[in-house]
Amino acid sequence: MNNDNANKTNPRDELVTHLPAMRAFAMSLTRNSAAADDLVQDAVVKAWGNFDKFQTGTNLRAWLFTILRNTYYSLYRKRRREVEDPDGKLAGKMSEKPAHDGHLAMADFRTAFAKLTDEQREVLILVGAEGFSYEEAAEMCGCAVGTVKSRTNRARKRLAELMHIDDEDKLELTDASTLAVVINNNAA
Repeated sequence: MNNDNANKTNPRDELVTHLPAMRAFAMSLTRNSAAADDLVQDAVVKAWGNFDKFQTGTNLRAWLFTILRNTYYSLYRKRRREVEDPDGKLAGKMSEKPAHDGHLAMADFRTAFAKLTDEQREVLILVGAEGFSYEEAAEMCGCAVGTVKSRTNRARKRLAELMHIDDEDKLELTDASTLAVVINNNAA
């Protein structure tokens, strides 16, 4: 039993390895760099204070993502009266014009992605970009596996519709994570 404990890493030491993925998920939820950083910081503080509740041997990344997601929705409920930028017009004024076709495709993707509902963006990031299984995503979102599958399917169809993508179209996006969000690699 002592050998098992000696071979296990301390989840506090492992936490730092999950920060980039947490930030990416936070960016997908908030669509704002500063807000994403704040959200990750809040989630890390909550996780750090609750490591005694973490069950060693379970999925630390999923636990952290659940805390981050719950923190986002708690903050979202508190900030409902703030001005939002759902169509990206304000953010678009602050961005630089894309330098080549890949940037244009990415800008089109971001615009279309921003038009999805929070739940749709959430499942596409969890299942598509982060590679969680439907079961893991369902547990993090607190819903049935079928609900996650349905949301993922509807989100992908809506994203393809917004981007005017047909089955014959070749996708030329600049990063693999974005491509994973659009393509159904986790079909069941």
